Amino acid sequence: MFSKTILASALAFAALGACKSSKEPARAEADNTAKNSRSETAAPTADNAVERPSDLDVTQKIRKAVMDDDTLSTTAHNCKIVVQDGKVTLVGPVTSPTESTRVAQIAANIVGDKNVSNQLEVTN
Repeated sequence: MFSKTILASALAFAALGACKSSKEPARAEADNTAKNSRSETAAPTADNAVERPSDLDVTQKIRKAVMDDDTLSTTAHNCKIVVQDGKVTLVGPVTSPTESTRVAQIAANIVGDKNVSNQLEVTN
């Protein structure tokens, strides 16, 4: 009897899944692999950054200052901040050129203009 209950439940879930899939149009999965792939000479990414205490401290200071800036969008708040040997690379989307400039200014206030590489991308 127990196996009949399990079998009946499995068939019910399968039927439910079949009904649901026929009502919803097929969606293509997002594939941004090409956009995210980088050559070895491209900008550093967070996953390969050296974790020196001084670089982590700089990252934390910049992230806090970015998060504390109420003029920035959630998108800008979530940009990537990569610090290696005191050099800051900003990567990711922002919603306007003004936001790109503002995030770069925040980083420059902490490490200086010459130590900031602004690679933020304005998206609409």
